[in-house]
Amino acid sequence: MMKRLIPHPGLSALLLSIWLLVNNTISPGHILLGGVLAVLIPYFTSAFSPGEIRFTHPILIIKYLGRLVLDILVANLQVSLWIIQPNRKLQPVFVRYQLMLDSPLAITVLANTISLTPGTVSCDVSSDQKHLLIHSLNTKDPESVIRQIHTRYEQPLLEAFKP
Repeated sequence: MMKRLIPHPGLSALLLSIWLLVNNTISPGHILLGGVLAVLIPYFTSAFSPGEIRFTHPILIIKYLGRLVLDILVANLQVSLWIIQPNRKLQPVFVRYQLMLDSPLAITVLANTISLTPGTVSCDVSSDQKHLLIHSLNTKDPESVIRQIHTRYEQPLLEAFKP
């Protein structure tokens, strides 16, 4: 009964916490409203959920997130330099990336990771979920983009999401 009412208790707790942090208060009214939203949002969106999410290697996910934060910072600096340098000729390119991941959740995490990193955007996933179309703002060697995505992002996700 409780599982049907609150299908994702962890997500509900996270939503309530974010609500209270964003509103910068723990007043009873905000706790009540945040609590109602934290229960209703997962309840009404549970049909879209791929099922229960289980990470077989949570430590790898933490390392992955640390690497991602560092890569975002470095990429922000790099893109900033590209923008402020006079007469800089950018070489944008589309890259078709062959996926080794087969989990829809892992593919989504990879696509979002690519889009979060400044200078790259994941544009499309093929209908068979075997390829990802990626736009790179500036690269001379599209193969280096493929190698970097594979070693820095996809390989750790393969480890973290393997059964």
